[in-house]
Amino acid sequence: MDELGRIAMLARVLGASAAGVDVAIGDDAAVLSPPSGRLVWTIDEHVEGVHFRRDLASWREVGWRSYMAAASDVSAMGASPWCALASIVVPRDVDDAALEDVAQGQRDAADASGAPVVGGNLARGPVLSIATTLLGTCHEAVQRRGARAGDGLWLAGRVGLAAAGFRALERGMGSAPALAAAVLAWRAPRARVVDGLAMAGIATAAVDVSDGLARDVAHLGKASGVCVVLDERSLIEDPALLDAALALGEDALDLALYGGEDYALVATSDRPIAGFRRIGEVHGGSGLALRSASGERRLDPRGFDHFG
Repeated sequence: MDELGRIAMLARVLGASAAGVDVAIGDDAAVLSPPSGRLVWTIDEHVEGVHFRRDLASWREVGWRSYMAAASDVSAMGASPWCALASIVVPRDVDDAALEDVAQGQRDAADASGAPVVGGNLARGPVLSIATTLLGTCHEAVQRRGARAGDGLWLAGRVGLAAAGFRALERGMGSAPALAAAVLAWRAPRARVVDGLAMAGIATAAVDVSDGLARDVAHLGKASGVCVVLDERSLIEDPALLDAALALGEDALDLALYGGEDYALVATSDRPIAGFRRIGEVHGGSGLALRSASGERRLDPRGFDHFG
């Protein structure tokens, strides 16, 4: 299929309408009528060999994951996804059927998030790469800065499970019953759109967990000028995580702290948030700490680093 044929296929698969979208796929650019309030704008890149491997995920899962990574950023700002652009770089060994599956995965994720893909770009390149630009809307964005001493630290979603799923797939253990939930968490993560909207107007600060809980929470603490204290017990109470860690011979706490691609949300607030559970608190000072039965200790805020 030539370029025009592939563009027509993408328009057929991805084409959908949304309020405020005047011109979608099929012209030189999308035309939008911005709603009232503020726009939240993000972009996320999904690169073969860095974010996924062909032997570990289907093409449809690749499309889904690429979209949800961007949707998670918008959710972390307490915004509602509105519409998206997708730029896809396609190597010669990715055929039309595979590209259509990638597009269908993006369409599935767009439908689940309520924000259609309204345009983008298609190009040839050495590896498959998908850049998803997502626009969201909100009245007041929840930023990383704003956490205050005395706030609780609240989590929506699971941490550590996606990393366990990736390790299971790498080791050829993806069919093990004890690892089923972990494999699903990595292959089909879901942005916490509803939870992001629930925290809007309540959370003092928030961040999504994509590079590992310790690293991402440390970003929040640094931006806010506070010390964040995580509670060890609350991080390892997920039965699916405990089962996965046991099956893999891994430490559940290490997976929870340093595993990435969970796309959970962490927020700070002086009161509970619907859909969130408490996993720590905010103190004066700086840095990151872990509280356990034996006391508190400083944590290294390590996690995934593209250039580390």
